[in-house]
Amino acid sequence: MKTSIKNVVLVHGAFADGSGWKALYQVLTQKGYNVTIVQNPLSSLEDDVAATHVVLDKQDGPTVLVGHSWGGAVITEAGNHPKVASLVYVAAFQPDKGESALQWLQTAPPAPENGVLPPDEKGIVYYDKAKYHAGFCADIPADEAEFMYASQGAFFAKGFITPITQAAWRDKPVYACVATEDKSIAPEIQRAMYKRSNTQVTDVKGSHVIFMSQPEAVAKVIDAAAN
Repeated sequence: MKTSIKNVVLVHGAFADGSGWKALYQVLTQKGYNVTIVQNPLSSLEDDVAATHVVLDKQDGPTVLVGHSWGGAVITEAGNHPKVASLVYVAAFQPDKGESALQWLQTAPPAPENGVLPPDEKGIVYYDKAKYHAGFCADIPADEAEFMYASQGAFFAKGFITPITQAAWRDKPVYACVATEDKSIAPEIQRAMYKRSNTQVTDVKGSHVIFMSQPEAVAKVIDAAAN
C-alpha cells in the first residue's frame, strides 16, 4: 500500500514572492497537506538553494518540492536534498547539469507581451510595469497583478546565468504543468525541457501564474507527485 506524502514545499520564481502561492496553499491545506513556502532572496542560485534547504531540513518526512518559473532552476539543484521524494515544475525552468535558466529562455523568441528588462546598474532584473499584467499574469484580476508587482523581490541576473551542478530530476520522479497561454516562458520551451527529462506533463490553460489562476489543476498534479 502506497503511503501518500503529506509535506509540500513551494518555491517561487523571479518577479514574485511567496505571497503569490496563497490560492494554491489554501487548496493544498484543505486536502490535508503540510505546506511550507520558501521566501527566495533571489540574490543568486546558491542563495535560493540554501533558503530552500533551510525549509527542507525542517520537514518531518518525504516532501514534494514544487517550483515556479525561476524556482524550477532552484528545485533542480535543491531537489537533491534527501527529504525530497518528487519534483513538480509549474511553468518552470528545468535545466540539466551545466545548463542555466537563461540558456533555455533564449531557445525561443520572446512574446510581444514579455516585459523582462535588461539588468540595471546593480545587476538586478525587473519586469516592465506596463507589461506585467499582460505578460506575466493576464488571467488574474488587475488589482492582484498590481499587488504582485509591488511585492516582487529584486532578482539578480547572475542567478539566471549560473549553471546547475546536479539535476535532481535525473534521480527522482518528476511532474510538470505547462501553462498553455504563457507569455513569459513560451510553452514550446516548457515542452522541450519536459520531453527531454521524461517528465509527466499536464497542460493547464492559463498564463505564467497558473498556480494563482488555476490552483485546483496544479494541486491535482501535486497529488500525483505525492502518491
